[in-house]
Amino acid sequence: MSATTLHTLRVFLGPGGEGGNPLGVVLDGAAIPTAQRQAVAADLGFSETVFVDDRTTGALRIHTPTVELPLAGHPLVGTAWLLAHAGTPVDTLRPPAGEVATWSDGELTWIRGRPEWGPPYDKPRLDSVAAVDAFAIPGGDAMVAPWAWEDEAAGRLRARVFPNGIGIEEDEATGAAALQFGALLGRELVIRQGVGSELHVRPGGDGTVAVGGRVALVSEDQMPVPA
Repeated sequence: MSATTLHTLRVFLGPGGEGGNPLGVVLDGAAIPTAQRQAVAADLGFSETVFVDDRTTGALRIHTPTVELPLAGHPLVGTAWLLAHAGTPVDTLRPPAGEVATWSDGELTWIRGRPEWGPPYDKPRLDSVAAVDAFAIPGGDAMVAPWAWEDEAAGRLRARVFPNGIGIEEDEATGAAALQFGALLGRELVIRQGVGSELHVRPGGDGTVAVGGRVALVSEDQMPVPA
C-alpha cells in the first residue's frame, strides 16, 4: 500500500503558544482519490482537513468530518504557512469559493477573503465574558458564535464558536467566523477563542476581511493512501 505525508498543525496560537486549532494538511492531496477524501477526513477527526491539489497554484479542498467547505479560515491560514515552511510559498490560495490572497507579517500568517464565502454563523452579543464562557453547546444544526467585549476600546473580544451543523461540537479557533466578526463590527479586532487561541482581524474597504494568526507544526506522519 502506498503512503503520503500528513502534516498536523496548530493554527491561531495564543501569544504564549497556547491554544491553536488542530489541522491536518496533505500537501500531496492529488494522491488521495476525490471520492475517498470525505472518509479520510472523518477518520482523521480534525475539525478540518486540507487536500492540496496543486502546490504551485494553491488549489485545495477542505473537508470537515462530515462535509466539504468552500472556504474555512484556519485551514487556509495553516496551509499558507505550511507551503511557505516547505519552501513553496504562494500569494494566492484557491479553495472552491474563489481566490484568497495570503501573506506573512512578522509572526502572523494572513488570508483575505469574503465573509459570505464561509458557513454563516449567528453571532449573538452577550452581556459579559462570563456569559460567553458559560454558553452551553447548542447541538442539532446550530451554527452559533456568541461573543462579548473584553476591551471594546482596544478591539478585544471573547468568542466561542459552535459549528454543530457541519459536524463540529465546538471549534477551538474559527477563521470564517472571524471574517464575519470583522464585517459585523467594521474595525480591527483581536479575538480570544477556545482555551487560548488568538485571531487578528482587519476589514478591508472592498467587502473583504483579513484574518491572521500564529501557526506551529506539530508532526509529520505517514498515512496510507486508500485504493
